[in-house]
Formats: sequence, C-alpha cells, structure tokens
Amino acid sequence: MKKICVIDGQGGGIGSTIIKKLKELFQETIEIIALGTNAIATAQMLKARANRGASGENAIVQTVKTVDIIIGPVGIIIANAMMGEVTPEVAKAVATSPAKKLLIPLTQENIEIVGISSVPLPHLIEDLVEVNLKQILQKKE
Repeated sequence: MKKICVIDGQGGGIGSTIIKKLKELFQETIEIIALGTNAIATAQMLKARANRGASGENAIVQTVKTVDIIIGPVGIIIANAMMGEVTPEVAKAVATSPAKKLLIPLTQENIEIVGISSVPLPHLIEDLVEVNLKQILQKKE
C-alpha cells in the first residue's frame, strides 16, 4: 500500500480538500498521512478522513523520509513560508525527501511561478489527483 503524505498549515483547508478527493477516488487502497505545521491544520485533515496525522516540525521532518508521495502547496519547500510555519528544517526535509512531490502552485509568499496559468484551486486539485497521482500510482504497480 502506497503512503501518501499531505502537508498543510494555517487552517488546513487545502490539505482537507485534497484528502477528501483522495479518499473519494482511492478509498482505502492508499494510506494518507496528514502532517500539519500546526494542530489546527492536522485536526482539519484528520476530519477529512486521513488515516493518521501529526503536527509540527519534528513530525514532518521524520515522516517525509518514509513516504512514497508528498502532496501540498509549493510553500512546503520554501523556508519561512505560510507566515513562518514552514521552518527552514521542514522545507529542507520535504525538498530532500526521496518521495515524489506533487506541489500545488499556490503561495502567499512574494514568489511568482512563471508559466503557470491562473486556475481555480478545485481544478488544480482535480488535476493533481485525477491526472498526476493516478499516473504515478499506475506506474509503480
């Protein structure tokens, strides 16, 4: 069973939406681990039916080493993103994890990703799950 880690911060809204879509499509054929930069984000993702969850820097740093796929906003690889919730250690751990990373091009930082068209979040999540994640999971089977 593939382990998929969903990382989010602040209120956990993006992570919750992703987890709901993953559960809808893959049900219990994958293990979803919710990692929040804070307890509120983790709680929201657990409500969305993640299999397990943990909060904080050490939980993220340790867990990303053990999963197959990491999903989250692009800010999870940017030191001090999400109003400082993504510590330099978290950004480094996620970026250097051997896991495949599927990042949503949303950021509150002063960063613009050139070449990305402005697409509503629900459409980005749909593409992430229906196109990208399906292809990755089918390749590894």
